[in-house]
Amino acid sequence: MENQELMVEVLVFATVLAPIVLAVVELLKRSGPIKKNYIPLIAFAVGIFIGFAASPFTDLDTVLRLWAGGFAGLSATGLFEIGNKRTGYTIKEDEE
Repeated sequence: MENQELMVEVLVFATVLAPIVLAVVELLKRSGPIKKNYIPLIAFAVGIFIGFAASPFTDLDTVLRLWAGGFAGLSATGLFEIGNKRTGYTIKEDEE
């Protein structure tokens, strides 16, 4: 029963983190040219970082915060993006 309660806490925390991760990834996408097929990986890494940095806002252990951040990063871009073969950049290089 305790494991089930912890998983619920992780999923609730991931739900709170997902819009934050989405905003940071969108900011990164608009700041410069990034290959589109790297965006899910970047979102995953940003999610883990934000989950780790959110220690003052939750009493979850570090490992659980990292899991929640990873879930938030993957859900922010959509798991289906991992399997898509996408080419190009988020911003054309001449627009700099």
